Amino acid sequence: MKWLELLQVGGVTLVAAVTLVVLYSLGVRLTAIAGDAQQKSPVLVRSLSYVCFGVCAVAVLFGIYLIVPYFGK
Repeated sequence: MKWLELLQVGGVTLVAAVTLVVLYSLGVRLTAIAGDAQQKSPVLVRSLSYVCFGVCAVAVLFGIYLIVPYFGK
């Protein structure tokens, strides 16, 4: 068995999962900050939250593309 490849897959999976969780959490936090009445520029903060959610969506769709064999043909 090739243990190095198994460790690489595990490492990449861990990094991808942590990155997705951090980006989603940041998007939720920025959405909450944008909803604050005392915020000076809620449009900019809300736009950044949408960017975080968009990056998460693209990463999830790319993962589905890699997993489903139909798309690889």
